[in-house]
Amino acid sequence: MDQQEQAATGQTDGKQMQVCDIARIMKAIPHRYPLLLVDRMVDVVLGESAIGIKNVTINENFFQGHFPGHPVMPGVLIVEAMAQTSGVLVVETLGESARGKLVYFMSIENAKFRRPVVPGDQLRIHVSKERQRGNVWKFACIARVDSVTVAEATITAMILDS
Repeated sequence: MDQQEQAATGQTDGKQMQVCDIARIMKAIPHRYPLLLVDRMVDVVLGESAIGIKNVTINENFFQGHFPGHPVMPGVLIVEAMAQTSGVLVVETLGESARGKLVYFMSIENAKFRRPVVPGDQLRIHVSKERQRGNVWKFACIARVDSVTVAEATITAMILDS
């Protein structure tokens, strides 16, 4: 099986990609400011796992209202960052066969929030593929700040033609 056939079937498991920069992330998913919530990805193992990085700053638009005087990153946006990190991993794994397709968030299970994420934190979103069946992918996600778990969830997504 050649590389293109492997990508089409998701068989690129184990191939490492050191870094996925913002330009590559923006090619992989359609999100843009203010909803692009992944700045960089590291330790990418195609078909298996990756770590998405979100540098949280006071300049984020959501801090204006969540909460004035006590800025906290909304949990729903942490979950969205998990979904975006998972989506980029899917697109990078599938390679050329993902061209013209979008990854749609299908479900979230067992979401837990352990501590607030605040300006100055670097959110590291660890995603690991639990399974893939056809165009449906399921990921275990853990968000950490300074190696401390701040949130976790299981994400399911589907890749479809755009």
